[in-house]
Amino acid sequence: MLTVAYGECTLSKKNVYKWYKLFQEGRENVEDEARPGRPSTSTTDANVKEVKEMVLNNRRITIREVAEDVGISVGSCHEIFSDILGMKRVSAKFVPKLLNFDQKSRRMSISQEMLNDVNDDPDLLKRVITGDETWVYDYDVETKAQSSQWKQSDEPRPKKARQVRSNVKVLLTVFFDYNGVVHHEFLPQGRTVNKEYYVEVMRHLRDAIRKKRPNLWKDNSWLLHHNNAPAHTSLLVSSFLAKTNTIIMPQPPYSPDLAPCDFFLFPKLKRPMKGWRFATIEEIKTVSLKELKDIPKSAFQKCFENWKSAGTNVLYLRGITLKGTK
Repeated sequence: MLTVAYGECTLSKKNVYKWYKLFQEGRENVEDEARPGRPSTSTTDANVKEVKEMVLNNRRITIREVAEDVGISVGSCHEIFSDILGMKRVSAKFVPKLLNFDQKSRRMSISQEMLNDVNDDPDLLKRVITGDETWVYDYDVETKAQSSQWKQSDEPRPKKARQVRSNVKVLLTVFFDYNGVVHHEFLPQGRTVNKEYYVEVMRHLRDAIRKKRPNLWKDNSWLLHHNNAPAHTSLLVSSFLAKTNTIIMPQPPYSPDLAPCDFFLFPKLKRPMKGWRFATIEEIKTVSLKELKDIPKSAFQKCFENWKSAGTNVLYLRGITLKGTK
């Protein structure tokens, strides 16, 4: 009867008797029970412990070297690494600077100081004017994300030639606050950013604050934030800022993640310009100023909120940042 009903899929008489007996004994599950299989002789606790000790002593050791030393197959060694130890091989991340203990401590103390001041005065960051210089290029290479495109499964992967930045460039100096850009200027041809030039920039900045931020200028309640470049910290510039009673917010060394220009303004300004070629210096200036003016006020406000979060991250990570420096 079973053969007529199920044809070739019918169980053998032996298996029919077997299952009939199991059901009589009270079994209700029709699925096969898990079988122990052949016992593993490679992924034993002793081998796992030996592999773990070897890799902790030499993080650059290869799976093949471990397999040969332990006396197991490469496949079993790979299983121990990935499935049991949960490890994978990664390349070292390049960072601009490896910070020493003193530099990390400086990052933490300045971040703590900023957060304390913000907690005491929630409007403090609205009075900060921060700025820096950056090169704007005639041609800047587009990012990998910008060059990505959709393709079908049967289409070849797109290719592009390796390119580099052009030698034609102009230096842009920008200062901004919670409400937007306060002052910008381009470095004149033939000049360099030295202490004399930066004093001129400070004079231009003060004039811009007097015209665009009269409330901050009236009671001299604004704070200046810039990085520790030699031109910014020279004796001539420090003397000028002291004579004008300018309050300086400290900036820890080698900390682009704590400089709003580095983590917000310059990437946002340059990203739309990458991959484009400009005919003249004047065209570079025109386009860069247009991109600068197109940044909405809400983006500047979010930048200062992220600045506070960056300081919190530094304290949480004990002076180490998520990207940029370690």
